[in-house]
Amino acid sequence: MSESTRRRRTIARHGQLRSPGPVSQLLKFIAIGLAVVLVSGVGVAAYIAYDFSSTVAANAVDLDGQEAVPPNIGEYEGGFNMVLAGVDTCEEKYASLFGERCSGSDSEGSLNDVNLLVHVSEEPRRITVVSFPRDLMIPIPECTDDEGNVHSAMSKQPLNVAYSDGGLNCVVQTISQLSGQEVQFAASVTFGGVIEITNAIGGVDVCLANPIRDRYTGLDMSAGTHTVEGLQALQFLRTRHGVGDGSDLGRIGNQQQYMSSLARKLISGEVLGNVPVMLKLANTALSNLEASTSLANNPMTIVQIALAVKEVPFEDIVFVQYPTGADYADPNKVVPNTEAATALWDAIEANAQLQITHENTSNDGVVVEEPAAPTEEVTPDPTATPENVVALPNTIKGNSAAQQTCSNGNVR
Repeated sequence: MSESTRRRRTIARHGQLRSPGPVSQLLKFIAIGLAVVLVSGVGVAAYIAYDFSSTVAANAVDLDGQEAVPPNIGEYEGGFNMVLAGVDTCEEKYASLFGERCSGSDSEGSLNDVNLLVHVSEEPRRITVVSFPRDLMIPIPECTDDEGNVHSAMSKQPLNVAYSDGGLNCVVQTISQLSGQEVQFAASVTFGGVIEITNAIGGVDVCLANPIRDRYTGLDMSAGTHTVEGLQALQFLRTRHGVGDGSDLGRIGNQQQYMSSLARKLISGEVLGNVPVMLKLANTALSNLEASTSLANNPMTIVQIALAVKEVPFEDIVFVQYPTGADYADPNKVVPNTEAATALWDAIEANAQLQITHENTSNDGVVVEEPAAPTEEVTPDPTATPENVVALPNTIKGNSAAQQTCSNGNVR
């Protein structure tokens, strides 16, 4: 395995939805929170290549220790990694929507409240999206911000201070150090970016097992299926008090429901077959992202990433929470569960098909629904043998895009 992707050694299936078949159009995965894959045909790919340099490259971020990006991402042995961060920047256009967050005592600075590591394996392609809790107490390494200022290392801080300390580069370095994964690509998106991107895609369907009324975010939704977009989509992604036990861990489960539904929609003909929607989505996403130079310097890299993931079956698109334990120094924080995390990284490095064994409880942000049986026969994955299927420890929460989950809502 090459040095560019080698991991540093420092440290029950439920109801299934039908997996997608071969897709003729181009799929571009972008996440918010949240992970999103943008898709397009050849015409849209050409548009992306033309527009990318003017909308993203000007604000590109250098990653410390970044090696030269090869001409073809297929040269990454073992696959490649992308960090996606959602930051709570109070942009003037949207500040009035967020009350005290953008007008009170904590309105200064930006925190990386959503932190995703997206791993795309080598053949057979699998996508694993690891969500890291914002309140995870870990070391923050020495970081260089986008103005060239060096920020000293810190021995134990919550993950969500990394962006305010050293920008996107610091988020990447922190997650890379914690996970032992080399990160080739990165991007961040703001509150406003989430609003604009969900509007461009025409909303995302979400399921609520119980009503959600959260006075902190202003979210008020009845049980059932809803299409959320714009501000309501952001409120849904931000709600913590409205799901599960009211913790950030419950919120992550809720966000993963959103991302699963988003992945299914983007792969479907509803989005893939609609070129005007794809043009709008591509332009909106590119206008609302801060990207690493490894993405911004060559727009064809995004095209290659899209091609690499466009036919991954739903059961091999897996969303997991980084495993944690209680921080006895602060009941509002968590610390890494290194034993379970090692099992996760080992399974990812082995390119195994991941199976979630955690059984959701009333404390979790979602419950698993049993969908109706597919009307067409599902072709089994020929690579899914007992030798490369790994049941993750039950301390690791998550779901695949093949599972239908619903928000475990409450009223607070």
